[in-house]
Amino acid sequence: MSHLSPDLFLAGGDDVPPALTVTRILTAWTVDPWLAAVIVAVGGLYLYGVSTLTRRGDKWPIGRTVAFVGGGLGTMVVATMSSLGTYDDTLISVHMIQHMVLSMVTPVFLCLGAPVTLALRTLPVRWRKRLVRLLHSRFARVMSFPLVTGVLFVATPFALYFTGWYQATLEHPYLHEVTHLHFILVGSLWFWPLLGVDPVPNRLAYPFRLLAIFATLPFHAILGLTIMQDNDLLAASYYTSLGRTWGSSPLADQHAAGGILWGSGDLVGFFVFLALGIQWAQQSKREAEREDRRLDRLEAEEARRVSSVT
Repeated sequence: MSHLSPDLFLAGGDDVPPALTVTRILTAWTVDPWLAAVIVAVGGLYLYGVSTLTRRGDKWPIGRTVAFVGGGLGTMVVATMSSLGTYDDTLISVHMIQHMVLSMVTPVFLCLGAPVTLALRTLPVRWRKRLVRLLHSRFARVMSFPLVTGVLFVATPFALYFTGWYQATLEHPYLHEVTHLHFILVGSLWFWPLLGVDPVPNRLAYPFRLLAIFATLPFHAILGLTIMQDNDLLAASYYTSLGRTWGSSPLADQHAAGGILWGSGDLVGFFVFLALGIQWAQQSKREAEREDRRLDRLEAEEARRVSSVT
């Protein structure tokens, strides 16, 4: 890192996009053909599975489809191809918004879409058996164990910003794309056993799920505050070579990015916390209803026994 004054503004550069205005926020889209093809393929497979169930006369909750296609794949498109994708290598504040969407928003919606459950209900028998074996494998148990996934989820941003990884993603487009996928994968591994919509090898009780989410919140705050207070510019040689003349200084933009990381991490964590609380309440309600039905059956059987005796 290199120490730079917050008042330093960069000179002009030919490769820097125009100033980020309200109009540019809405219109500055850059389509990545390969990523778009992957997203369309994944969405198509999911919708084909839903269509297969519908033709068979089975029901699939519309909310799951909306969550996976609209919330999951939709936020992936916005994060990588809208103005967030256009300016993610120009402004670290924009990159930070993209980072939080890909690591905390997209994975939550993908998990709520229950793609594994859909696959188990629609795949041919041979592939379904293979998927079941995978879900029961040691690899799946390790990769879904909350301690392992929690460490990966927390350590990833620290490793990204406090090593040469971040600057390398700015200088190498392929590494940049792989890092996006890494965010989504690690986020999905973390939220998959916690949200518990799909069958998982390590299913925690709801109090422990809430505790796990609560335990990760301080790490986003710590990292965000560190970036906000740091007067050493991240990826300094890259940003000083851009030649950007508009907007805030690189260091001021970095401080804004730290605030985004801090605030959005707590905000998304709160909504996940709320979603788990709702799931817990719904499960308790279902269990209470099952217990009521069991007691009603016992009462009816007792009434029949007494009636037969008399």
